[in-house]
Amino acid sequence: MPVDRRKAALFAAAVAVRLFLFVAFPSLPDLLTSRVEVSTPVSSFKRLQEGLFLYTRNVSPYQGGVFHQAPLLLPVFALLPNPRDYPFATSLFFTAIDLLNANALITISDSAESVAGRLHSSLRKHVRWDGVAIAAWYLFNPFVISTCLARSTTIFTNLSILYAISNAVTGNSVNAIVALASASYVSMYPALLFLPLIHLCYDRSILNKSGAKPPSEFIFTLGHLGTFVAAIAGLLGASFLVTGFSWDFIPATYGFHLLVPDLAPNAGLWWYFFIEIFDSFREFFLGVFWLHLVGYVGGLTLRLRRQPLFVITSLIGIFAIFKPYPSIADVSLYFALLPLYRHLSPLTRYTFFAAAALLYATLLGPAFYHLWIYAGSGNANFFYAITLVWSLGLTILVADLIFAALRDEWEQDHPEMKGKEVRQI
Repeated sequence: MPVDRRKAALFAAAVAVRLFLFVAFPSLPDLLTSRVEVSTPVSSFKRLQEGLFLYTRNVSPYQGGVFHQAPLLLPVFALLPNPRDYPFATSLFFTAIDLLNANALITISDSAESVAGRLHSSLRKHVRWDGVAIAAWYLFNPFVISTCLARSTTIFTNLSILYAISNAVTGNSVNAIVALASASYVSMYPALLFLPLIHLCYDRSILNKSGAKPPSEFIFTLGHLGTFVAAIAGLLGASFLVTGFSWDFIPATYGFHLLVPDLAPNAGLWWYFFIEIFDSFREFFLGVFWLHLVGYVGGLTLRLRRQPLFVITSLIGIFAIFKPYPSIADVSLYFALLPLYRHLSPLTRYTFFAAAALLYATLLGPAFYHLWIYAGSGNANFFYAITLVWSLGLTILVADLIFAALRDEWEQDHPEMKGKEVRQI
């Protein structure tokens, strides 16, 4: 099998950059691990080390109330050398995960699903980047590099989601559902991607069986839902064995996601709101916030049924804004999928405003946090204000891209109106 020289050179350069930063700045990983924009209570490498310390000494890692991550991460990291004594091995491991993510992106790009699917074919489908260019955008994204250096465990969620999509676009629907189950097991919220992913798998199954009678979509969905539930059950059963025949990990991990007890500052919208409200209203607003997050799934899946991959991309962007414990690792996954939609860029309207808001928040966020926590010359409003700007920039970006996708669909149905101004009356 011939070696793609561009891909090999790209991967070698990405590895070199990461290992150089690890070696040249040995204190940088620990610095990034302590940053609230990069690490959260459910993805922190320091908390993983605490859980691993207890696990290797036959103590329940969930007893201390610090570790809130999936139990099966513990035996994986127990096989690696101690990161304090051999940090290079851990660096190589996280670098390899980044390369796997980039490889999945190349597969997704090469499928051309973003420009031409079973029910949608863009009039601008010739305007696109190849897989290596998209992988380069991902591998040299500062957010991705920072996440790799900080060793955030969100990278495993991103890996599972990308491989779920890459298997779906290549017709491996069972592998796609199992990968999504793995992502849901680690972070819970990816389970909301089941509907658009199953639509993507169904479309690909029909394209791959041209001439044959297509299966019933209901039967197809029901069968894969069974696979999804079985995979989740298998992972939970394995977790039960790993934790010493205990179900304590369920409230400590998934209960922690749902109830949001840790209100440490992060890049999201939840922490400050729940600090300010009265405890008697907490359960009500928890339900409202979760309903708000879940409510996008059905509407986007139905309205953009012809573009299931775009629905997945948009939902990932929405989750990066509205999930309880977001970080730049979640945003980096959304940014990784954006280049697939280069053909929509002529239809967007507010790209400059979104980019300006995101750049503004990226540069001033650490400064505002420093003023609040270390300098003592600010308060929580300083940092929360900049997270609002960050969320506003992401919201503009997601909404603008959804508008562009809808306009692209409309132009497919009305090709004579391509490029013409349209106003809704």
